[in-house]
Amino acid sequence: MAEVPPIVPVPADPTVEQLLVLLAERDRLIERLVERITQLEARVGRNSQNSSQPPSSDGFVKPPPRSLRRPSGRKPGKGDGERGFRLESRPDPDEVRLHQPRACRRCGVGLAGAAVVGEERRQVFDLPAIRVRVIEHRAQRRICACGAVTTAAFPTEATAPTCYGPGVAALGVYLLGRQHLPVQRAAECLADCFGVPVSTGYLAGLLPAAADRLTDFCARIRVELADAEVVGFDETGGRVSAQLWWIHVACSDRRTLYHLDPRRGQTAMQAAGVLPAFTGTAVHDGWTPYRRYSEFTHALCNAHHLRELAGMAEATGQHWPTALADLLVEAHVAVHDATALGHRRLPDALLADLRARYDRLIAEGQRLNPPPPRTGKRGHPKLGPAASLLSRLQTHRDDVLRFTVDFRVPFDNNQAERDIRMIKLQQKISGCWRSESGARAFLAVRSYLSTATKNGKPAIDALRGLFTGNVWLPAPT
Repeated sequence: MAEVPPIVPVPADPTVEQLLVLLAERDRLIERLVERITQLEARVGRNSQNSSQPPSSDGFVKPPPRSLRRPSGRKPGKGDGERGFRLESRPDPDEVRLHQPRACRRCGVGLAGAAVVGEERRQVFDLPAIRVRVIEHRAQRRICACGAVTTAAFPTEATAPTCYGPGVAALGVYLLGRQHLPVQRAAECLADCFGVPVSTGYLAGLLPAAADRLTDFCARIRVELADAEVVGFDETGGRVSAQLWWIHVACSDRRTLYHLDPRRGQTAMQAAGVLPAFTGTAVHDGWTPYRRYSEFTHALCNAHHLRELAGMAEATGQHWPTALADLLVEAHVAVHDATALGHRRLPDALLADLRARYDRLIAEGQRLNPPPPRTGKRGHPKLGPAASLLSRLQTHRDDVLRFTVDFRVPFDNNQAERDIRMIKLQQKISGCWRSESGARAFLAVRSYLSTATKNGKPAIDALRGLFTGNVWLPAPT
């Protein structure tokens, strides 16, 4: 932010030289004020659509939705030749109900003994009335000829004279960890929809009980992500015991692992356990602590760049931000088309052309937005928003365009952003976590459910297995 110099008092009887000095000071003051107003207007105009600010920072006045996609020329809806979807009838319905006409529609004569000449069929897919099923287990005691009495063992789910089974526990955790319901509302859902009047105390203990069974699962996912070729990383804030903590995510298209930490930077990344042993390609938003790792390859999220370039185009009215955004989208489409044709890389000539145009647009932007003459505390030029963005895009050009030379690398970090968004959704619906242990339990369960869903395993089935001693594990990649 530009500092405004103090106003110099006007002498009672100024000379011409003094007036010229005062005029020069006035001109400098006006320049500083214009610069400051411009910066303030740019700050006020920032939102989640034109910057890297999260949607939660928009407050109650949301900006109009704006897609970063470019027109594809396709009509909306199902494309020609694509397979549609509808509710198909089943050849073996669970129940058949026969409906007979009682009287002739013309003369009114009864049709009880009339011949059947045809029929029409319609199938209704509906839920049966749901009620809890109570199974009583009786462990017999038998006496041997030797006089010893032996009692049969109860199954693992029969832990008390009366208790809820693994199905109820799985559904409770599903409502809490997958659908993000608060404990009270989850209890109401179980009572109203399934006839299971559970207590809030029972429900509150389900997530910790599930997390205790997931220690080996989380350890395995941590190792598999550290060995993966491409992993996305992101982080977001969350309230734990009314204090700001940080939730870090490491994920791929088949694995998800969350980590809770009171810190956000490299110390937390080390504690999460994936980055210290990682040697693949890390996709992230360019936050500085990620740069402290030199053992792996970096790739930057271009969804962030598209938003920043859109905001820069609005703030400056210059052409290069829009042209650079179009170039990134063009490169993305080229990679998509090449992948669809079975190619493993773009032609060298196309790659060279993309890089040359990229460099020309960066040079154009730097010509229009040179570094200001003043310096910061350490004597380095203090860059404005446009110059700072251009410097970052120039310095890390290879990381920006990583997706064009390695088709395993995505264009953006949307996978990590989608996974981390579920944590924001949890806080929006259920509020903050009351304890660190409760937050860690939720994140462990969420890691399990997210990974299961990514691998096509129904969440409720994975949870039922969890409470019957059969923890689901993904197939090795």
